[in-house]
Amino acid sequence: MKQLIWILWPSFVVAGFAEVVFFTLIDPQELYLFGEPTHFSRTATYSIGFFCFWAVCAASSMFTCFIQRSSEQVNRCTIAANCGNRVLDRK
Repeated sequence: MKQLIWILWPSFVVAGFAEVVFFTLIDPQELYLFGEPTHFSRTATYSIGFFCFWAVCAASSMFTCFIQRSSEQVNRCTIAANCGNRVLDRK
């Protein structure tokens, strides 16, 4: 649960900031998707934009948590059949 909060909260804040900056510069009614103008309301475009920014920022935070793992976390064996004589970690 702690890592989930480490991922979602910073990504939420950055997504909010990114949306404000993006939609300050670009009008939602002038966006094109696959060469066609979008026909969503401004509120729908803001919401979709926020969730897309949040997903990208959450992926970035998740990758950061992934590469910050210690060598013990990376190399621990949790499957008895594959561990041989190593100590099992049952967390």
